[in-house]
Amino acid sequence: MPVSALVNRCVLIVEDDYFWADELRRGLEKAGAVVRGPVASIEAALDALGSDGAVDGAILDLGLRGERAYAVAERLIVRRTPFLFVTGYDAGSIPDAYAAVPRFEKPVTFDTILRALSALMPPA
Repeated sequence: MPVSALVNRCVLIVEDDYFWADELRRGLEKAGAVVRGPVASIEAALDALGSDGAVDGAILDLGLRGERAYAVAERLIVRRTPFLFVTGYDAGSIPDAYAAVPRFEKPVTFDTILRALSALMPPA
């Protein structure tokens, strides 16, 4: 049964672990979301958020192929797009500027991410 907050909402997945990205994609589609990605690099994520890249929310892994994805987080903040971090980094390694962003440390269940993302989405 789709989670009502995600039905027909476009969600960007930024994740470089193929299996986790695929699990997120399949789960979000089952919940009724329209998935953009998954993308596995900062460049691909920024391209997906280009001028025509409207998304309603995002799941962002901070560590992408040896780089931290703060540029993607900043783009999402500027666009006022709700997002959450799903990362291997602990809270102490994330700058204070992102303290308000929900953070989930891997490993985490898909259901936890689904509930958190649904709570972030404004009513359609």
